[in-house]
Amino acid sequence: MIGTFRLWMAAAAAMTPFAANAQNVELTYLTHWAPDTVALLEKAAGDYSAAHPGVTISIRAVPFGDLLTTIRSGGADGPTIASIYDLWLPALVKDGLVAPAPEAVASDVTANWPAGIAAAASVGGKVYGIPNEINVYALNYNKKLFAEAGIAAPPKTWEELKQAAAKLTDASAGRQGFGMINSWAAGVVHPFSSLLVSNGGLLIEDGKPRLDSKQALETFELYETLVKEGYTVPAMGTADANTTGPFIDNFVSGKTGMIIMANWWESALKGGMGDAFADIGTAPIPVGPSGDTARSISYSWQTVVNAGASDEQEKAAWDFLTWLNGPQSGKNGASAMADILQSMGILPSRSSDVAAYKDALGRPFLEGYVSTLANAQGFPIVLGGQEFSEALQQVIEQLQYGQVTAAEAQTNAQADATSILERAAQ
Repeated sequence: MIGTFRLWMAAAAAMTPFAANAQNVELTYLTHWAPDTVALLEKAAGDYSAAHPGVTISIRAVPFGDLLTTIRSGGADGPTIASIYDLWLPALVKDGLVAPAPEAVASDVTANWPAGIAAAASVGGKVYGIPNEINVYALNYNKKLFAEAGIAAPPKTWEELKQAAAKLTDASAGRQGFGMINSWAAGVVHPFSSLLVSNGGLLIEDGKPRLDSKQALETFELYETLVKEGYTVPAMGTADANTTGPFIDNFVSGKTGMIIMANWWESALKGGMGDAFADIGTAPIPVGPSGDTARSISYSWQTVVNAGASDEQEKAAWDFLTWLNGPQSGKNGASAMADILQSMGILPSRSSDVAAYKDALGRPFLEGYVSTLANAQGFPIVLGGQEFSEALQQVIEQLQYGQVTAAEAQTNAQADATSILERAAQ
């Protein structure tokens, strides 16, 4: 084993002479991960630095809500490496804030990641990031509450979803049947969008918004019905600091019977529920009246390099990221990045990482997520995408709180989206 490691290190040094001989190169890596996960990333960075003594890597974490602002405000003096949501990439490229990947890195990405995920790391045919995690959405439900309500199986259709929500709702006990999320753009928009695509609809097609479709109106109407009937209580869905807050707490405590969420929150549920985590089941997104199969919205994350970094920093950064996301850096043929992601219950996206974690990805909690991967639709990666998402969030929240009807929400959402995407394209 030691001999094999030495051979690999010799080969790595031969392939990356700069990194092997670098002296006093300091890199900073910005993420939004929690302290326990940051510690794993620091361990990986330390392992790399031990093999490349001239390179030091400092990890900095900020809340998700501050991540994009921190990247933008730093400019050339910002972090050398940053973890970004794929939706942000086109605007960061347009503004000259991220560097294109070297040819060897770009070839690695196109060869070792699924085409759709590699495309999300590319703008104008150029690769700008190394993908790491992929997230999809599924229906999470409390099996104990289902049994108590006499519900035999998770809902497969919207009609069954409404019926189950009615049975689970108990206002006297402070329990809602179906949970929604507010005060966080992705938490609002992605579950709505997953229901939309499971109803045969689209958010954007050929660069144009499609929120004026019949399928979109039916999705807005579903939300309107769930709130009006009292099956959903918007005040129970607030998100604090974006990815935490009452929407999690109410599901953890059994005050929410069902909710649509991404796979990454497995670690939060385990931490909050302890042994009661065994009561949580996952299932594909229920199919709407105009849909034909269960679908989900997917999105990915990637790491990018600051366009303002020095030549030495840029070369060392790409070398570190290639190692971090490569099969030699982790356990049993997986990358160190995949090991970190799996500690959170997040799906890795590199093909060799998926193969290395095949058995783990079959665990009960991930079943509902993995089963929908084949039919998942990527959230549209377009200029103006973040503003589009935030505008749609506002409309959905207005609908949740009864400030607009479903028909008004559809009209407003389509108008906002048209204006935003046309302006971004100019």
